[in-house]
Amino acid sequence: MGDEAFPAMLAAIDAAQTSVSLVSYIFDNDASGRRFVEALRAAQARGVAVRVLVDSAGTRYSFPSIMHPLKQAGLPTAKFLPSSILAPWRATTINLRNHRKVMVVDGRVAFTGGMNLRQGNLLREQPRSPVQDLHFRVTGPIVTRLQEAFVNDWAFTTDEILTGDPWFPELAGTGEVIARVIPDGPDGDFEKLRWTLLAALAEAQTSVQIITPYFLPDLTLVAALNLAVMRGVRVDIILPGKSNLPPVHWASRAMWWQVLERGCHLWLTPPPFDHSKLVVLDDHWVLLGSANWDPRSLRLNFELNVEAYGRDFALSMKKIVAQKLAGAHEVTLKEVDARTTPGKLRDAIARLFSPFL
Repeated sequence: MGDEAFPAMLAAIDAAQTSVSLVSYIFDNDASGRRFVEALRAAQARGVAVRVLVDSAGTRYSFPSIMHPLKQAGLPTAKFLPSSILAPWRATTINLRNHRKVMVVDGRVAFTGGMNLRQGNLLREQPRSPVQDLHFRVTGPIVTRLQEAFVNDWAFTTDEILTGDPWFPELAGTGEVIARVIPDGPDGDFEKLRWTLLAALAEAQTSVQIITPYFLPDLTLVAALNLAVMRGVRVDIILPGKSNLPPVHWASRAMWWQVLERGCHLWLTPPPFDHSKLVVLDDHWVLLGSANWDPRSLRLNFELNVEAYGRDFALSMKKIVAQKLAGAHEVTLKEVDARTTPGKLRDAIARLFSPFL
């Protein structure tokens, strides 16, 4: 959660010696966002090279946006794919968003996962709109791959190519987890994540545990989940009981029967809203990162995920899953079928718009 992640990230910025690169879908102009701006400003003042990339759509989540404080602090900052319905030449990219969340410090330590930079993640401060989430600190050669993803996005946006030791120092292996970065987007990396999910589900032997805030899988993924269950694999799908986007929840509910009728287990967790994204498979494979189980993440967004192999790490993630299941409500097919006719109609209409939700 942000109560643990934000202090660790700010401490890493304070300790930076050569470089800090940061890309975030949402970077709010609130108390948390301004703490990051000040830490980045101080780092640059002592000679650290700083680059900040924020998605254009993500800047609209707070008004005024964070862009002015970032630029006022003198930080090299850019918007990813600026778009506007008022500017026809930019309208073609209005549905394409950089949903990645990555911060790399000195090219040696990285933070990634599903967490945006906003006050709602600090649950101890009792924010107006509290959000649970997962974020990870990683070291070792995988940091180079995360940095490469940022550098590619930065070059695409600004035409500046970042090279050399400040950004890409030589790294030795650390830890016992084997990991790989999976970039995904409507470019050369199109549908890499979807194929990874399909391959993982096809290989599952005993269990699949999925935590996602938005669940709108296409029919192929639904079939893969159901085939896993029919082979005897236990499949648990964990969603927030109350979504921050009601139309997405309605659209999702319209297709729950498709996984429930074959034996998947679907759970709803109590507030606060859970924005976590995690897959744990067979006690040894973990997928973490920015992508949701919906068409926007799997086809339209630029996403970044990490797959990790390691029993100890997988078991630690299963403990997080168990904590969420402890207070969750299991949804039954009978319960879904018992919705009122107006409710079913509303959910079905929302489902029609699922490719753009």
